[in-house]
Amino acid sequence: MEYYNKIVCVTYEDLTSGNIPVMSLGALTKLVQRNKSLRVRRGCSGKEALIDYYALPERYRQRFEELHGDPKELMKEEERKASLRIDPAARSYYEGYRYTKGSLDNVALPISLIEEYTINASVLNLLQERYNDTRAYRNALGGSALGIWDIIAAMSEELRETYRHTLPANLARLKHKMKQYREAGYGCLVSGKVGNRNTTIISEEAGRYIVALKRSAVPVYTDSQILAEYNRTAPARGWRQLKTLTSLRQYLNRPEVTPLWYDAVVGELKAHQRYSRKNSTELPSMRDSLWYGDGTRLNLYYRATENGRTVVRTMQVYEVMDAYSEVLLGYYISETEDYEAQYHAYRMAVQTAGHKPYELVCDNQGGHKKLKSQDFFKKICRVYRPTAPYSGQSKTIESVFGRFQAQVLHKDWRFTGQNITAKKSSSRPNLERINANTDKLYTLDELKEAYALARKEWNESRHPATGEARIEMYNRSVNPETEAVGAREMADIFWMWTGRPSTYTDSGLKVTIKGRTYQYEVMERPGIPDHSFLRNNYGRRFYAMYDPYDPRSIRLYTEDADGSRRFAAIAEPRIVIHRAIQEQTEGERAFIAAQAEANRMDRIERQAAARAIELEHGTAPEQQGLSRPKLAGINKRRDITELEIERRMKKYRRAPEPVTPGRIGKIISNAIYNPATGDIEIDERQVAGKL
Repeated sequence: MEYYNKIVCVTYEDLTSGNIPVMSLGALTKLVQRNKSLRVRRGCSGKEALIDYYALPERYRQRFEELHGDPKELMKEEERKASLRIDPAARSYYEGYRYTKGSLDNVALPISLIEEYTINASVLNLLQERYNDTRAYRNALGGSALGIWDIIAAMSEELRETYRHTLPANLARLKHKMKQYREAGYGCLVSGKVGNRNTTIISEEAGRYIVALKRSAVPVYTDSQILAEYNRTAPARGWRQLKTLTSLRQYLNRPEVTPLWYDAVVGELKAHQRYSRKNSTELPSMRDSLWYGDGTRLNLYYRATENGRTVVRTMQVYEVMDAYSEVLLGYYISETEDYEAQYHAYRMAVQTAGHKPYELVCDNQGGHKKLKSQDFFKKICRVYRPTAPYSGQSKTIESVFGRFQAQVLHKDWRFTGQNITAKKSSSRPNLERINANTDKLYTLDELKEAYALARKEWNESRHPATGEARIEMYNRSVNPETEAVGAREMADIFWMWTGRPSTYTDSGLKVTIKGRTYQYEVMERPGIPDHSFLRNNYGRRFYAMYDPYDPRSIRLYTEDADGSRRFAAIAEPRIVIHRAIQEQTEGERAFIAAQAEANRMDRIERQAAARAIELEHGTAPEQQGLSRPKLAGINKRRDITELEIERRMKKYRRAPEPVTPGRIGKIISNAIYNPATGDIEIDERQVAGKL
């Protein structure tokens, strides 16, 4: 409502809105149609249409005043309200005001007091302004100031009705408060009762003693015993006694007090989980952005045999999950959660995905440390982030485990129940039924098959957020930031290193994998050992890289002084033949003969290289007037062997002198033209001798 051309006017909204309208919109429209003079202003350009209030029928005016009051008085009150300007500086002062309350420091004022003190300060501003204006006006006219305070008192009471300020009604006290306000400012309006410690029943010192009793471990006190012990010692310490147990508990349960004793009563881990701040996070928007890995109990019973009797057992399972789709990508079932279980689960996950994850999150327990020490996680993802242990809320996979157990595994009567923190009775196993049917429980192999089917059911069920099958949601998504994985990448990621180097000998080298020892040697070609590699690497130590899924071949690496490793060769399982002639096959006998000849040629090769060095430097026995010992063990072929050594020594002799242009010219001049072929032929003996 408002004045318009000195007419008291109301709007359509004033008459037709609210829980109980004065009249309906239809009735008002008909009134205006019958009496055009009712509407003193049309609604347009953002302005509301106005109705002459006193031109309305009397029944509507009576109804309006019953609901809202006299329009003239309402507008006068609005005018009075408009005359008081709320002081924003006062509000800021009281919002920032802090005081001590009981054992608490830095306590803010209640909202009600902030509002009260702000209005009081704003009223005092207006009263002081009116006092100054009236006094100046009267002084200018040479009049007396005796009646000024009557005006101020009347104005204060008028403002009290409108704003409900709490300034003194007594004129003398009002004068004193205005003087205080001029001198001390906003602070003089704060009540002395605010922060008064005299009304505190439990002082800071007494509160610390109560907390100490609550934390006591020797002895452990109940709340009733704490009350009795406190009241027993309170008089001697100058404290007021507590009358009821409720007062004690109200103090202990204060938000600022409870953290001081909670860990001593329920455990520090519980306190950490309760009071440490949690982040709000949004799950990924595409596949392979974030994978979680974690181990848990496989919540199905199976039967095993121990000491001739059937027993009930469970297993552990390590799962790897895609956070975007909740698809379970890889898993491994084992008795314990160790690095081997984790290795196999991650390998299956990468094979299933065909891509590396961008980020991988798992806890920092168990075998993760061993895999981390071998840089396994750096190979498998861009970002590896371990979470703090016992922080299940930080891993989405914990929630998935719970729902997987409740929605899928729970349907199997062999269900072990969820973890011990689950409160529903349906989350507990029916042990009576289990014990009565132990002979019908899964075998271990059947358990693994059943779990694989349960995982398949979970992956094919609908995601709660999208309603789409999880596996379809995963397959449909594309992550351009993740790296595809092929055979070479699988080898780089999942082939493992031996912990210690192995020495290559005439029997190859031995490598221990999963507690089992294997013998390997380098092959020249399939089925033929590489004697050249043996000659050049006998006694050399190699680190082996192997595939735990397939130990049929390994990669050998040497290690430099700075720790860097270099690829040397691929080794395959050592060939084993029968020792007894009776059991030897035709192929084995041929292999033995071939290896004997190869060993003889190795001796020739070694002798040729060594004798060439002797002759080059004049240290050969022949050059010293001595006879060279004959090779032992080859009597029947000694002469042939010696000739072969002589022939091979040529390639180990000292390199020829540098070729000069003169020598090359001489060779060319001795060349012969062959008319039959049209080629120029050079005497090879000349080349060998000259070059």
